[in-house]
This record gives sequence, C-alpha cells and structure tokens, in this order.
Amino acid sequence: MKRAAVSQPEVATLFIAASEQDSNLYYATRFIAPDSFIYLEIKGERLLVMSDLEMDRAKSQASADRVLSYSELEQKAKKKGVKEPTTVDIVDLVLKESKIRRLLVPANFPFIYATRLQELGYSLKPKRDPFYEQRVVKTAEEVRHIEAAQRATEDAVAAAHAVLRQATIKNSELWFEGAVLTSERIKKLINVKLMERDCVAQHTIVAGGEQACDPHNEGSGPLPANRSIIFDVFPRSAVSRYFADMSRTVIRGVVNPELKRLYQMVKDAQEEAIEKVKDGADGMKIHQGICTRFEKAGYKTGLVNGRMQGYFHGTGHGVGLDIHESPRISRTGSLLQEGHVVTVEPGLYYPGMGAVRIEDMVLVTKDGCRNLTDFPKVFELD
Repeated sequence: MKRAAVSQPEVATLFIAASEQDSNLYYATRFIAPDSFIYLEIKGERLLVMSDLEMDRAKSQASADRVLSYSELEQKAKKKGVKEPTTVDIVDLVLKESKIRRLLVPANFPFIYATRLQELGYSLKPKRDPFYEQRVVKTAEEVRHIEAAQRATEDAVAAAHAVLRQATIKNSELWFEGAVLTSERIKKLINVKLMERDCVAQHTIVAGGEQACDPHNEGSGPLPANRSIIFDVFPRSAVSRYFADMSRTVIRGVVNPELKRLYQMVKDAQEEAIEKVKDGADGMKIHQGICTRFEKAGYKTGLVNGRMQGYFHGTGHGVGLDIHESPRISRTGSLLQEGHVVTVEPGLYYPGMGAVRIEDMVLVTKDGCRNLTDFPKVFELD
C-alpha cells in the first residue's frame, strides 16, 4: 500500500536507520531489516538504498517506488573522485540529482550523519513524533492486527490465571505441582504461550505484594498469597509488528477489606474513564478526572518515606507499531480522535497494603469507543 510522503517538493525526507528498531521507518517501507539503510522521499518518490545482501528482498517486500543498489552508487561516487564513499556521500549523490538542499529528518536522526550533511551544505529540520501523523489514526487493517495480538495476550494470561487458581497456599506463598510458584515461572508460561501464537513478549510484569507497588517492577521470586498480583502483558506480533497491552490484578487467598476496596476503586475509575473516551475528548481532562476521584475518596498521592504512593503515572497511551505512542491520556494530554487506539490503565499503589492496576485497550469512535479487550476483570481467583 502506497503511503503519503511527508516531504514537500523542496524538502526531502531522510532516514538512515534499521527498520527493525525504527517503527517510523517500518511504517514508511513495511520492510524489516536488522541493519541500517537509507530511505528518502524526494518530490513524492520513495527510494530505498540497500546493500547487496538486502536488494532482492527489498525489491519484493518493501513498499517503495525504487530500490537502489548501495554498491552501484558507491562505484559511481568513486568515479566522481570520492576515494572512500561513506553513507552520507551516497545520500549526497542521490540528492544532487534533485537539487534539494533541505532535509526533514526524525528527531532521533544520528548526530554523526547530521553534522556531515551540514558540512556538505544541507539544512536539516528534525521532526518529533508522530513523524507520520497518519500513524496515529489506525486503519481497519491495523485495528485487526492489534486485536489479533490482544487475543493472544488474553489466552496467555488466562493460562497463567488457571495455574494460580490451581495453586495451593503454604506459609503465605503459592505452590504448584510440588514447588513454590514464582514470578519467573508464570512469566515463562505467558511468554511461551505468546510465542505459540506468533507473538513476542519482553518485560512481562507479574509482580506481587510490595513489588507490585513499583509499577514497572517486572516481579521476581515467590508469588505471595493473600496479596495482590499485577499482570501487565504487552507483546508484539511477530507477523504484523503491532502491539497489544493489557493489565489485570488478581489475588489468591484471604482478601483484606482495604485491598478489596482499593481494587473496586480502580475498577470503577477505569470504567468511568472508558465511558469518557470519544472523538474530541481531552486526554488531560480524563486523566485529571481520575486523579480527582481518587483524591476525594481519600487515596492521596505523594512521597512517603522516600517512596511514591497513590496514583503517579498516566492514564493511557497510544498503541500500534510502538507500545507507547501518541496520543496520551495524561497530565500533558492529547485530544482524542476517531481511529486512535489507546489504553486506559489507572492504578493505585500503597506499600504495606498493596497495588492495583487494570488496563484495557479501546478504539476511539465518533460517539465513544469500542473496547478491544475481551477479558474479565476478576480480583479474587478461586
């Protein structure tokens, strides 16, 4: 599918990156490569400059108008008197034919290339994300990719919860099949289940007790009974490259009434926030509404004994080719637009009591949103 170019006739767009790491470059080319290559948009034409290793694959797989040979351009540069042509010399050679001297580059464009291009007389303008504004509004196909990754996520978390349900409790720890049930064991189960569905997970969170009070603690060691355990799973499809994202909080054992109230508070706040998501809604106001609700209910946020507690992260973020992308539902906020896919994930964290985070992904529609998550919100596993 041909994508609209960012560059205007007098400005060329330039990437020098590996599309395996750079989602904007992958979006522009739909080509995965582990090593850096040159991508140019010149007067509406999209060009790839590829090594001999990747030429044939790029010609058959990439979304581009032309694929040029790096080695052929290298020989051409040498004939023009460049003794040892660099990547920048190759870019310069291609651009000279267009007589363009102004370049639009991503904000993370390598400094070493930027300085050399400036030395050659080019003017560079960096652009922050979203580099391609159309990335923020998802097509029906992109939504299907995200939903497919989400179904895999739900199956993996369901398998993990099934193990917790079968676990026995010994000395405030969970045991399964004769051994203590650890965070590492459950994360491996989740990650393998995801691999079976052609999804790749990194930094999966299964954190219980005090560990859960640090939102990005991935969890380690024995899983506690009688305390909340946060699951946060956000794999990428190895087929489509799109992410999914879901959090659930569960407990096995005796439930402290204060912790049960904490769970209900987060669940109600999350569902209220989802109801506010629609085209034109202000992400900052949605986030502030949750903060105000928690404060009025007595759940204060602040530093206590050198550790943050309460609600101290954003309510949501865009999901797509990156796990965190525009727009934001947070204190900085964004105006939501039909076609955005965003998470809604409030949480409360109190060392000593425990922590709760609940997260769904939703597709913003004209009059509201469609929840892309189809997984129960159940606190007590029995």
